[in-house]
Amino acid sequence: EERGLIVFPSNAQLSLRARGMTPATLRRHLGVLVEAGLILRKDSPNGKRYARRDRAGTVGEAFGFSVAPLLARAVEIENLAAQAVADRELLRAIRERLTLCRRDISKLIATALEEEVSGDWEGLSAMFRTLLARIPRVATADELPPLIHKIELLQAEIDRMLELRIKT
Repeated sequence: EERGLIVFPSNAQLSLRARGMTPATLRRHLGVLVEAGLILRKDSPNGKRYARRDRAGTVGEAFGFSVAPLLARAVEIENLAAQAVADRELLRAIRERLTLCRRDISKLIATALEEEVSGDWEGLSAMFRTLLARIPRVATADELPPLIHKIELLQAEIDRMLELRIKT
């Protein structure tokens, strides 16, 4: 029964609930929801949203928006939200790994230069800057792992060079 799934708030009430959203913006967002199939319009003859009630106060007929499609897709929406959270968490972990690598390499190169350890530290520093320049400003979880791999290879090379210098 779709009748119970019709909501009929006024634009003023929607604007209030949306923290003062302008009527034009409100109409645009409602249009996007309709176009996405998340809500359906059930228009009254005069285009207003309201409900006809009988003498007992029971809603007989309602005009407004049907949220039945939203209810029908609730599981799908919940799964999409869970996937978005998982993707965001993965990206956070990848960025954290990148930050740690960047910090470690910077410190290793700075220490090697400070301690005047023999080696091409300026060249390694330039290579490091080149790799960092390739990191997109707004990177995705797919773009970062190959770059992190290259940065980790550079870090391994720096570690190897420092270990050789320490042993000699």
